[in-house]
Formats: sequence, structure tokens, C-alpha cells
Amino acid sequence: MKREGTARRVLRSGPIIGVLAAAAAIGGAAAGSRTLGAAQTAQGRGAGEPGYIWPTPSDADLRLVRGAIDIHTHLDPDSAGPHSSQQARSIDVIDAAKRAKAIGMRGFVIKQHYDQSAQLAYVVRREVPGLEVFGLVGQNLAIGGVNPAAVYHMAEVKGGWGRLVMMPTWDGENNVKRSDQPGRPFVSVVRNGQVTPEVKDVISIIAGTKTRDSNGELVIATGHSSAEEALAILREARRQGVAHMVATHAIGNPVFMTVQQMQEAVGLGAFIEFVAQYAMGPKPAFTLAAYADAMRKVGIDSVIISTDFGQQGRIIPPDGLAVFAGLMKKEGFTDKELHRMMADNPARLLGLPPAPAPVASVGRR
Repeated sequence: MKREGTARRVLRSGPIIGVLAAAAAIGGAAAGSRTLGAAQTAQGRGAGEPGYIWPTPSDADLRLVRGAIDIHTHLDPDSAGPHSSQQARSIDVIDAAKRAKAIGMRGFVIKQHYDQSAQLAYVVRREVPGLEVFGLVGQNLAIGGVNPAAVYHMAEVKGGWGRLVMMPTWDGENNVKRSDQPGRPFVSVVRNGQVTPEVKDVISIIAGTKTRDSNGELVIATGHSSAEEALAILREARRQGVAHMVATHAIGNPVFMTVQQMQEAVGLGAFIEFVAQYAMGPKPAFTLAAYADAMRKVGIDSVIISTDFGQQGRIIPPDGLAVFAGLMKKEGFTDKELHRMMADNPARLLGLPPAPAPVASVGRR
């Protein structure tokens, strides 16, 4: 079974062959037992093992995600098969949107490794009005690697709901060299200590391009770059005047930023993403206490809590965010602090005004 997030990835080259699945999952979380440093070296034993029962979010958990925006969701239609590096998905974009709206979330970003998802965001907004859904474009081999043309394409999709440009993930040099197939083709973002000309070109587009119709500003996300690569990308993005930056699941696999490196990224103007997946499930990579401590050291004004959920057999993203919020509240975060990290900061990243008061009723599925 293929796994994502904290799990070790078995990567293959070749075209994307879709074998899609949609099975609703229910979810929850479990505290781990390792320290921050140990978890960073021990990642590779992920969540989602058969037999684990993900708990259902409580009403108190659900109240915490009113107005939230999850910037990291994996949803169908997506690829999964012998030439894909990823798991099948547990829920599709429409059902995820209905659930997110029902529990009062403001919206989410559809992350796809191999495609751009601006079209999906447009369709979801038509089908589930009142929810703010955004797309992104990855820079993996399926779209030509670090590809300026792909960025322009996403920005010019009708509606203008493509916002994030994510540096390479599955096919990134750092990710590939840490995988079970380190000799397969990869996409470089840094050579000889300098970001590549292609990365500089893409950053220039991010800095100077507005989306069609919505006139939105683009966001750079560091993807599965190493800590050093991510910092180099963020330095170049700052040099070129990019206003919206995020270090993708910076603390965990395969990035492994230290607290000091995350603080440096904040100094460059970036938000730091903490994904719920890394501290949930039967074998979490981090204890909840270590995760909360790292968030506080980075500073809540610079932290974005997202999920990185949507894999088959795991909790669906809206419920995962709610459960994780409840767990973080038990670690001492106030409702206001959680709202800052799940609602206000994602809105700032996406160039949105502060979240309006939620109007959706909260109920169980």
C-alpha cells in the first residue's frame, strides 16, 4: 500500500495512470511518544495501518474550525496506480466541500502533485457555493518540472482560483534521493548552492502575475525541497518581491527543518505549515507536545495548521482538521490562537480579507 506524509514513499517513473477511488473515511488522532529530534530521524512509519480506528470529531472540535482554510488537502479525482507515487484518495472534491461547508469552514486548497487544480476549484465553487476553494500547480515531471508555462496556465484558468505554485514534491531531487529509487529522474531546484534559472523564472512569474478574473496574487510553496533548498528558494522569492510564501510541512519528511531554520524562514517572510498528519494516527512521527512546542517557538502569527489528509484509509480532511484542533487545544492553545493558525494566517497567505463570521450550522455526517 502506498503512503504519503510521514510514511516512506515508493516512487516510480513513467506516465500517470489513474485508478481512482472514493471511500468516505471517519477520523481522529493519537498522541505519539517520541521527541522532536527523534521524530525527525524516525519518520518513515506513517499512519493509516489497517485496523486503526480514527475517532470522530466532537461538537467541540467542530466548533474550532469555523472559518478555517485547510491549505493542504488531497482529493479525488486524482491518480493512483502502478506508475503513480501516491495513495488513492478517500473522498472527492465535491463531497469534501459539502462537509467543509457543513461544519462552517471557510474553504480549502486542492493539492495535486501531478496536475494543476484551478479547474477543480472553479467547478467546486459552482457546485458548493459559499465555500472558498483554491487550486495549485505542482512542479513535477508530469507538467514538465519547474515550468513557467504551467504557472501561467494555472493563473489564466477561468475564475482565477489557482493560487499556489508548489516547488517539486514527488519528483523533487531531495524527495527522490531519500526514496527507494534514488536513481530515477528528478527535478532540481538548487545547483551548486544557487537556485536554478528555471526556479528564478517561476519566482519572477509568481511575483508579477495576477490571476484571471479574481486578480489574485500567487503564492510560492517550497514543496518537498530540503531545508537548505527551501531557504534558498525563499531568499530568492524575497529578493524578487514575492508577497506570499509558505514552507511546506517544514518540520517533517522529507524537509526536516530545525526550529532555527523555520525561524529563519519566518524572517524571510514565510509562513510555516504544520500538517496534522504528522502528529496523528497509530504511529505519529511527532508527539503532540513536541509539535505544539515547535509551533510556539516559531510563533503563532507565522504558523499555518493544515491537514495533508485525504489518503484512503485515513480521516477525511475537514474532520481531521477538527480533531487535530481539539488535540492542540488540549496542548494549551486557546480558541483565539487556533483561529489565528487555521483561519487568519491561511487567509493572509492567500491574500484574502479576514474571515467573516461563520453562518453554517455544525452537525454530524
